[in-house]
Amino acid sequence: MIRQLTFGDDSVDVVLKDIKNIHLSIHPPTGRVRISAPLRMNLDTIRVFAISKLDWIRRHQTAFRGQQRESQREYVDRESHYVWGRRYLLSVVECDEPPSVELTHSKMLLRARPKAQHNKKHAVMEEWYRVQIKERMPLLLTKWEPVLAVKVERVFVQRMRTKWGSCNASTRSIRLNTDLAKKPPEFLEYVVVHEMAHLIERHHDDRFRRLMDGSLSNWRQLRQTLNELPLPYSKWV
Repeated sequence: MIRQLTFGDDSVDVVLKDIKNIHLSIHPPTGRVRISAPLRMNLDTIRVFAISKLDWIRRHQTAFRGQQRESQREYVDRESHYVWGRRYLLSVVECDEPPSVELTHSKMLLRARPKAQHNKKHAVMEEWYRVQIKERMPLLLTKWEPVLAVKVERVFVQRMRTKWGSCNASTRSIRLNTDLAKKPPEFLEYVVVHEMAHLIERHHDDRFRRLMDGSLSNWRQLRQTLNELPLPYSKWV
């Protein structure tokens, strides 16, 4: 059940869940605010928490609303697509072969069935980007598991609207956004280290920051730059 708190022109969605701590999140494209709170927490306590975060909420909403967004991809010839931060021009080839994606110099070759619809081409591209990340993960885990002294049991790669990554400490698994394959590779590494650190410390507290500082000294700069890059196109309902 979702309840709503209002503060003048601002509103906050409140979801009571079987959790121990209160969590605040802001969602694109408009900066919608959501608070997840323990089942037994009363609304007055949640209201006080929200009021204490209003300045932070408004700063992030302003950033969301002003952030550049990618245009919708049509999957037509000479359309720009990015792989690990590099720009490629798309070339679409219709053929009676299994669909595939191939990079050649500055071009991205998309093979698709004759008269394939937009959603089919999109699915082929999404799967290809997913594979790019999966292929890089073994080396990244081999590098960072000894540093952080943590073992990642499973890695999931999928389209994520509001996050670059997430983790589940109980299953020792992390999830990564397929769009990371479009960004320079240092951002994938940053998100992987970030989520691995969360397997040790759930919150963004002093302990978490110490873990990041001791592992990836420029993580704050990487975080800021990644969050300033254009948001992926999505149809928001």
